[in-house]
Amino acid sequence: MNLRLATLTLCLLASHCAFAEKADRDKPLQIEANKVSIDDAKKIQILEGDVVLIKGTMILKADRVVVTEDQYGFQKGTAFAGKGGLAKFRQKREGREEYIDGEAERIEYNTNSEVLELFHRAWVKNGEDQLKGDYIWYDTVSEKYLVTAGESHDPKAPPPRVRITVQPKNKGSQPEQPTARGERLDLRGAGGLVAPPARE
Repeated sequence: MNLRLATLTLCLLASHCAFAEKADRDKPLQIEANKVSIDDAKKIQILEGDVVLIKGTMILKADRVVVTEDQYGFQKGTAFAGKGGLAKFRQKREGREEYIDGEAERIEYNTNSEVLELFHRAWVKNGEDQLKGDYIWYDTVSEKYLVTAGESHDPKAPPPRVRITVQPKNKGSQPEQPTARGERLDLRGAGGLVAPPARE
């Protein structure tokens, strides 16, 4: 097996993502497909037919995977679903007994931008939180998401909507005491971002 294929396949699995189980990087890569084509001159690799990629806790399933490399060595991997199906990935989160799961008709990962994109019927489950939309953009470095609903082709149907389910972070613990009158409330988002101070 070409070592370059192993390297670029990892990009698609997003092994450098901030959420990823770091131990996965040292695990062997297992690739299954009905057909594998490698063109070193054009820097393109194609895996076809019931493709399964496994590396540690990372699993990617797709009908077809295409990986290209630019002149600077950055790689882009694209996983395609079969007709009517969905490409799927799953990986354990670093330091947690939680997994991030995702599926879409097409999944792309770019090693230059370190951005993961899911196109059409996209769904991501991060722990107990879920995102659904026509398109999901995820920056693996900053852990920022963008989700869009897409457009409806049926004028009689209600407009599509993004659906997000966020579970309470203090689930199962005692509720926090309300802030005393006159105290400043320090709001924090899921990523630990502090809300800007209120204008006086």
